[in-house]
Amino acid sequence: MYAAVSAIINPVYLVGGSVRDVVMGRPCYDYDFTTPVDPDRIEELVREVGRRPYLLGKRFGTVGFKVAGHLVEVTTFRAETYEGDSRQPSVEFLAKLEGDLGRRDFTMNALALHDGRAIIDLFGGRADIEARIIRAVGNPRERIKEDPLRMLRAARFASQLGFAVEPETVSAMERYAHHILHVARERWVTELDKLLVGDDVAAGLNLLAETHLLRYLLPELALQVGYDQNSHYHDRTLWEHTVAVVTATPPDITLRWAALLHDVAKPFVRTEKSDRSTYVKHDVLGAEIAERTGLYLKWSTARRREVRELVRDHMLDTSPLKQADDAAKAPGRTGAHPAVDEAP
Repeated sequence: MYAAVSAIINPVYLVGGSVRDVVMGRPCYDYDFTTPVDPDRIEELVREVGRRPYLLGKRFGTVGFKVAGHLVEVTTFRAETYEGDSRQPSVEFLAKLEGDLGRRDFTMNALALHDGRAIIDLFGGRADIEARIIRAVGNPRERIKEDPLRMLRAARFASQLGFAVEPETVSAMERYAHHILHVARERWVTELDKLLVGDDVAAGLNLLAETHLLRYLLPELALQVGYDQNSHYHDRTLWEHTVAVVTATPPDITLRWAALLHDVAKPFVRTEKSDRSTYVKHDVLGAEIAERTGLYLKWSTARRREVRELVRDHMLDTSPLKQADDAAKAPGRTGAHPAVDEAP
């Protein structure tokens, strides 16, 4: 792939997650390249070899084209920042690779491959990959202020790779969690979808809770953190139960979203008995909250409908969530008694 791209644009460097995957021995599906060549000249070079350039990202320095059936993107060395409440970055093109790598999110993604062989590692990314650590490049506060979505990306990578986020980066995420509101919700969903189907989804979800990002992303779920269910059927907090259900659910994105939201209404329908709390109709209200959540996150109509119905029916024996839900309850206390605990 590198040879084919460098035959069109030179010099060029393979960068980012694709190099990380090479180092980790993982399959590489996305190919991102960077170059000192300006975007207009990249477009000209692509056209000169008879290929069609994709120009949607050109104003940000990125030109795409297909090589051997794969879409590759080549981006001029750049720095980008989000000013104030703006959801569109301002871009400055740079002359040197060092500046381009220095503006990237995490050390493991600040690697470059040149001539298809030599890995350029200016920020200790290979050592952090070996140690299974997610660490911001340079000052984590500056990296997050440049693009607050990086906080969600950290949680997504924790889920996908099973890496731990180092303490200084976690601290910066806690301090600037509210900045996620400056980011378009469509970008949230892209990262949350990847997080929810990760191999270590509990790590990603718990990082959202720990850093308080959950308050700004899905405040109804943030209520679950530390929430004592006071139920004969549960020996976990509500958030611990939810995370366990998501983990036990097959990694289908619709099922995982439904698992995440299946008990979202419990804090709103709680009724106190003499020795316990009950949650009658939490499935019904939960379906309505799932619908509103889908509208807020700009899901497709099909996803909203499917998640809403899964949440509504999650206590039925026919539900694909039932087994995971039961497994996350107190030992020996599966199901729910209609007159006592949760069902209508």
